[in-house]
Amino acid sequence: MPDKRIRTVVATLVEPTAHKERKLRRLQSTYREALQEAVEAGATTMTAVNDIVTPYDLPYQAKDALKRYVPQLLEDGTPDLDAAQPIRFTNRAATFDHSAERTHEICWAVPQPGRGTDIWIPLAINPAQRDWWEQLLAGDTPPGQLQLVNRPRHDRWELHLPLTLPTPDTGVDHGSCTPVGFDVGEAILLTGCALVDGRPLDPLLVDGGRSRHLNQTLKTTLQRLQERDAAEWRVDERAAYFRHALRDEIETATRKAVEYAAGFDQPVIVLEQLTSIQGALDFGPHMNRRLHAWAFDQLQTRLADKATDAGIPVRYVDPAYTSQICHACGHIGSRPEQAEFRCTNDDCWVSVYQADINAAANIAGRLDPWGESCPWNPDSDDTLRNGRTRDSATGPREQSQSQ
Repeated sequence: MPDKRIRTVVATLVEPTAHKERKLRRLQSTYREALQEAVEAGATTMTAVNDIVTPYDLPYQAKDALKRYVPQLLEDGTPDLDAAQPIRFTNRAATFDHSAERTHEICWAVPQPGRGTDIWIPLAINPAQRDWWEQLLAGDTPPGQLQLVNRPRHDRWELHLPLTLPTPDTGVDHGSCTPVGFDVGEAILLTGCALVDGRPLDPLLVDGGRSRHLNQTLKTTLQRLQERDAAEWRVDERAAYFRHALRDEIETATRKAVEYAAGFDQPVIVLEQLTSIQGALDFGPHMNRRLHAWAFDQLQTRLADKATDAGIPVRYVDPAYTSQICHACGHIGSRPEQAEFRCTNDDCWVSVYQADINAAANIAGRLDPWGESCPWNPDSDDTLRNGRTRDSATGPREQSQSQ
């Protein structure tokens, strides 16, 4: 994981003929019907979804994608099947033809049901993403799940294709580098904490209030539009507005994070290994829905991308117990409130601490090659980078008179 990054290439399908446009519309309609039936039936396993989608006149790449997508969708809670739902294909649909002699060099074989029925459509690619396309066509980078997105407001179709790209192998000198851990949260969208000689220095907190508001408003708005049977373009327009606003929040937060890390000598950004969060660990339905809603993976992906562009190494660590243990002594503590961490070790100087900073410090400390957290000394400077000073609840335990 530390030597890979995910980037999404986006291309526009070039003016399909009337015949091909009808095929795309038919494919879209059939896909939505299959998705709707599988969701309404509560199909939570691949076998259950397969039994439902098999009779539909869909290409196998779309059926296989539905078998994976529907159980994940239902696991996250009540799904939002808005009109902007893209058509998903497994990566076996990534069939392209390339010729430098054409005006539009790359053509995509859009999957259709049956054998030998795929339709070839030219793609207009983003010139800034040409290097990524060349790596894909050369077989140097594996593609992920494809999404065919209809933009009725702009009268176009788009192909979205995630690519797993190699990143430069930047070495890390554990003896002289500055680990900077980042914790993703809800009230605080992103918390950064650098450890200098094992001590924290000027933590960064990026407020998540606007992101949370946008996320909640998006769901409410789409629900109301659907209840009013609003036009498809209207639903798509409103959904796009809020999602773009959410992406702007993510872009701003990750920019601040990289600027914060760049202010230290030989910084190394340390992130939690998300495959462990989403797979091996199960936080229950509530936390799983929250993980999905807040798009933790998108935050970390954008942060890692920007760090790589800035020449800052990125490393991933085991996320187990980072929010539950004390950064100073390693004992399991408690969180009576979302933003409050309490250490239960009477011998530790920590009594009550800001929970997100505690977690970020634990993440940074795990850069140690032996997997041991660095101690966080009470005489360190934990003044917040956003200008706020810590309150009395975040200070060290006072020494008793008997000691």
